[in-house]
Amino acid sequence: MSQPLSALWSSSSLPQVLRRERPASLANYDLIERCQTQRHPNKALFAELVRRYQSHVDRLLYHLAPDWSDRADLAQEVWIRVYRHIHRLQEPSRFKGWLSRIATNLFYDELRKRKRHRAPLSLDAPRLLDDGEVDWEIPTQDPSPVEQMMTQEFYGQLQQAIAHLPEVFRTTIVLREIQGLSYEEIAEITGVSLGTVKSRIARARHRLQHDLNPYLQEG
Repeated sequence: MSQPLSALWSSSSLPQVLRRERPASLANYDLIERCQTQRHPNKALFAELVRRYQSHVDRLLYHLAPDWSDRADLAQEVWIRVYRHIHRLQEPSRFKGWLSRIATNLFYDELRKRKRHRAPLSLDAPRLLDDGEVDWEIPTQDPSPVEQMMTQEFYGQLQQAIAHLPEVFRTTIVLREIQGLSYEEIAEITGVSLGTVKSRIARARHRLQHDLNPYLQEG
């Protein structure tokens, strides 16, 4: 898409109440709350909401479907749904989790339409700790050529391991390890109990560790 999603929502005119207090100056909670005062949010307010949370939607869709060329279109559809239904959100403080649930549900809707099951996630390279746990760390901004080669090589191994994870495990892992959501937020997004979320994360980590250990020890 050639322009940011926020540019699609015109902010050329503001109601009188907002001329004294620009949308950009509002706290997140107040911004969301004001977007809910009418059935359809004021476009200037909504443009600011998109600006603040667009990167969150983009990151989530990227990790769910890195090989999809139409992620920008999916992101736009997410915001269309938010625009239409934000008045239904009961607690503005839970907006981010609600937004994540819309994006995740849209991804699964599209996945079912395409009738294909591919490895839709990517994770940053993990490292094996002394106690056997796998920790997730972001590569340095200026990796050496050797580090770049090792990262590329490991990426292929990681993708293979992820490809063998059940779909529900892949989604839960990315919401926890990449999006940094709490167990409670993940439970709300995926529609399962807190115990199920913890179980899925533990089983996904154990399986990835089991599959990646031979490569990590060899390296």
